[in-house]
Amino acid sequence: MAIDAATVRRVAHLARIKTPEERLEPLAQELNGILAWIEQLNEVDVTNVEPMTSNVAQPMRLRDDVVTDGGMVDAVLSNAPRSADGFFVVPKVVE
Repeated sequence: MAIDAATVRRVAHLARIKTPEERLEPLAQELNGILAWIEQLNEVDVTNVEPMTSNVAQPMRLRDDVVTDGGMVDAVLSNAPRSADGFFVVPKVVE
């Protein structure tokens, strides 16, 4: 796919980027170079390559799903401006 100055002008207009006329042709050449490099990447054989999320294989660290700080209602509510019956009291915001 080749990009010409008209395509660069259109994309710049759609992106609301003011681009001087003398910069359209050099931008088209730069974009064509980038697309050529991407086409080179498409030629790489990756049929037996597993997808990866990191460059270092690491097992997922999982923790037990247990409550660890329960029973601290008084300590938690000590910072609240208002509380009642072990709950935060907040102003009503919906009518």
